[in-house]
Amino acid sequence: MRLGGRLAGAIEVLEDIERRHRPASEALKDWGLSHRFAGSGDRSAIGNIVYDALRRRRSAAWLFDSDTPRALGYGALLLEWSETPESLNAALAGDRFAPEPLSESEQQALLGRHLDNAPDAVRADCPDWCAPLLQESYGEDWVAEARGLSGRPPLDLRANTLKADQKRVLAELEGTGAFNAPIAQNGIRIPPISGHGRHPNVQAEPAFQKGWFEVQDEGSQLVAALAALGTSSQVLDYCAGAGGKTLALSAAMENRGQIFAYDSEKQRLAPIFDRLNRAGTRNVQAIAKPAELAPLVDQMDLVLVDAPCTGSGTWRRRPDAKWRLTARQLDVRLAEQSAILGAARSYVKPGGTLVYITCSVFAAENDAQVKAFLAANSGFAAVDAQAIWQKHFPGHPEAVRFGADGGISLTPARTGTDGFFFAALTRKT
Repeated sequence: MRLGGRLAGAIEVLEDIERRHRPASEALKDWGLSHRFAGSGDRSAIGNIVYDALRRRRSAAWLFDSDTPRALGYGALLLEWSETPESLNAALAGDRFAPEPLSESEQQALLGRHLDNAPDAVRADCPDWCAPLLQESYGEDWVAEARGLSGRPPLDLRANTLKADQKRVLAELEGTGAFNAPIAQNGIRIPPISGHGRHPNVQAEPAFQKGWFEVQDEGSQLVAALAALGTSSQVLDYCAGAGGKTLALSAAMENRGQIFAYDSEKQRLAPIFDRLNRAGTRNVQAIAKPAELAPLVDQMDLVLVDAPCTGSGTWRRRPDAKWRLTARQLDVRLAEQSAILGAARSYVKPGGTLVYITCSVFAAENDAQVKAFLAANSGFAAVDAQAIWQKHFPGHPEAVRFGADGGISLTPARTGTDGFFFAALTRKT
């Protein structure tokens, strides 16, 4: 397929997402099943246009003064594919599968619009109701920080040091463009794709099947490293999910000590068993029944709460979620986070540490939750965030933001990672 056919396919998918209010991944999968003539390269390019259109939705709509799927699809190519109105029309010419080229009126409108003059929320590519939340988090830098959440993400991996080191994994991935991650000690990065490119299927690599590495954003690796205590620690991963941070902690602990991986929803925990086996992990016990947590009360050196959140820090990877998120959903998450922290604190032993992590960039889910918890729990105190960061990553003092209540914030614009929040709280009594 030529660019015109791919653009037409992307507009179809965007129409499906708008009409049926469904995740982009599902719409793309269904489009591929109903258009089997499209090769893998075509499907990948269509996916790129769709995701770029969703990442830059406000910008594209402002340029065209329209938020139709057509405007978003064309806008994605103009904003992210280095196309101009002239080059785009030239590429569509003679392609019977292409949508209608840009009209004279559309081209004239584009000539008179420049994003530098757009409203802040447009340049930030965020919903209007999220703008105050981002301002609260980042002050005068909020537009730049939000724009960082609208770019294409890299593909990050973590070398599993239980089986292989970073150098060995890089050798196995030769030819993929992989290099040492900027900050994470065992991190590996494959740069963001451009245009119609696609990341390699690293999970098909023999090294992945042998458990030499895991796919994990560098930000997730960093907060797991900040949480890790000694190799003989007793750890409860209270919201373990599929086990990404459990695996990172196990490797940091050199397969020693004990990690209890718990999640209140069995379905979320299900993938962890295969992952533990592939990684060669021996110090993790998965727990799916709340009653099995009773013996752990007051016994844990570390309780890790990777709390359910809005996922606003992952908007680069799931841009459709940005536009589906509502204020009501945020309120639900805030209540869940408060309840989970209240429950998890009972497992921390005196002198132990409670770590709170989210993949959100909203202060309401981050610093405000920590502040409220400390106000209600005088037996806990915030650990010096700058000291923790300096201890683990001394060469990167400006890579993160430090909050007044001991929090550490990572963002695409500043850290080059997904958006994450980390806070460590020690139990005094």
